[in-house]
Amino acid sequence: MPHGYSLAPHTHETGQLVYAAAGTLATATVRGTWVAPANRVTWTPPGFAHSHRFYGRTDARLLTVPVELCGELLAHPSVFAVGPLLREAVLALTGGRPEIRPGAHRRLLTVVIDELSDTPELSLHLPEAADDRLRAVTDLLHADPARPATLAELGRVAGAGERTLSRLFHSEFGMSFHRWRTILRIHHALAHLTGGMSVTDTAMACGWSNPSSFIDAFNDVVGQTPGSYQAELRNSPAAP
Repeated sequence: MPHGYSLAPHTHETGQLVYAAAGTLATATVRGTWVAPANRVTWTPPGFAHSHRFYGRTDARLLTVPVELCGELLAHPSVFAVGPLLREAVLALTGGRPEIRPGAHRRLLTVVIDELSDTPELSLHLPEAADDRLRAVTDLLHADPARPATLAELGRVAGAGERTLSRLFHSEFGMSFHRWRTILRIHHALAHLTGGMSVTDTAMACGWSNPSSFIDAFNDVVGQTPGSYQAELRNSPAAP
């Protein structure tokens, strides 16, 4: 997929796994946005309306999961890390090779399901607000993730108090304002890094005051440093 390519909201009667062998994929639903950097996989259960957007030149591999196997996975959209066995199984299933032995593809798909069942979910979900006051604040930050305003300052623009907004972040999102904004910025940082922007320029573009604080935050959310993520992109056999 070319950089910026998007798919409009749609649903599937079956489950769907989308693996970003290279590039970055964002999957949006009414529950929020999940981002899958390279070597991550997104899971969308049957019946969830969702859209996709691709960042960088993305090698996206799609796997259909029959309804009878979907109960083995989570009941909500999610993102998982991809280990060596899972990666090779997904590539084999999406590589266009004919099925030589009857049932071979189904058996390999059950390996994928088993691997995902034992893989922890990654914290790359950015939930969306239901409360109008909270949505007003998150809309401001979506429009400008690097905006340095405090929650009190954002509240004055949105017409809500800091204490009320802080409570709403915890009650609706299960996280603090700081954590939500960090994940939002990481989502944008992944798109910049995938496009080839330097770590320092990405840090500045996404609102961090210095590269070291950005590296710490990125490592905390993604599980690796921005530099190692870009090196992984460059060294991926699937990279364009």
